[in-house]
Amino acid sequence: MINMLLVAIGGAIGSVFRYLVGVWALRQFGPAFPWGTLTVNVVGSFAIGFLAELIVRRFDASPEMRLLLITGILGGFTTFSAFSLDVISLFERGAGGAGVTYLVASVAISLGAVSAGLALGRAML
Repeated sequence: MINMLLVAIGGAIGSVFRYLVGVWALRQFGPAFPWGTLTVNVVGSFAIGFLAELIVRRFDASPEMRLLLITGILGGFTTFSAFSLDVISLFERGAGGAGVTYLVASVAISLGAVSAGLALGRAML
């Protein structure tokens, strides 16, 4: 139960940060390009790489700390960071084929799923 609470608290924090970055980017750059999402994805990807190395390998952080920081805060901030770490981890383990498959499948299937969801939602209106 404590693990779910840590993820929930972290997720709430990360989601608020994602919202604030989105609002900031919209005010700074306008709505013509999704700068907020791009910023969140890039910052989140950097942060997950940094934290994965720092807290897991250097400080041997507890599973609870990893859940709070990586799964919770960064998961709430952006799931793209987790995706990015998964892809790089597959390549680092020598599973390049699986890494490419995961990368292409994630992007292609996710774009297809968004299109299907939009089509279904529009058909229901």
